[in-house]
Amino acid sequence: MIQVYTGNGKGKTTAALGLALRAVGAGLKVYIGQFIKSGDYCEVKALRKIKAIKTEQFGRGCFIRKSPSRIDKDLAQKGFDRIKKIIEENDYDVVILDEVNVALKVGLLDLKDLLTLLKDAPKKTELILTGRYAHPQVIRAADLVSEIKEVKHYYRKGIKSRIGIEC
Repeated sequence: MIQVYTGNGKGKTTAALGLALRAVGAGLKVYIGQFIKSGDYCEVKALRKIKAIKTEQFGRGCFIRKSPSRIDKDLAQKGFDRIKKIIEENDYDVVILDEVNVALKVGLLDLKDLLTLLKDAPKKTELILTGRYAHPQVIRAADLVSEIKEVKHYYRKGIKSRIGIEC
């Protein structure tokens, strides 16, 4: 099955991580590949403590307000190749491609390559794709799509990211 969490609201990665916890509770193994992101976010620190979850980051931080560089593209491709290998090895029950939709939107990854990956993945592997801007073809390929819509957000009042809540 392929699940997509998209939209402009807060909580797409959080939803995927909740699913990861549920999967581990059921005895499943989870792999999380994070595109664009880098650093010791609180969730990364917590995930390191759970043996049944493997997390890797393929980015150097958020560049969204400017164009990605060649380094950003190389890191994303390295991550994509790693995730392809993870899926081919078939050792994980759940594979999360965190922020893959954004990586696709800003030109770090090729749509055709992602669609091929989705089509060729073993049916027993649950694939979770997160990030704003899910491409219409990715949405068509998915079995479940949840759009998380911002209705109201405290950022609009000038409240910054808070440790343990947003970062």
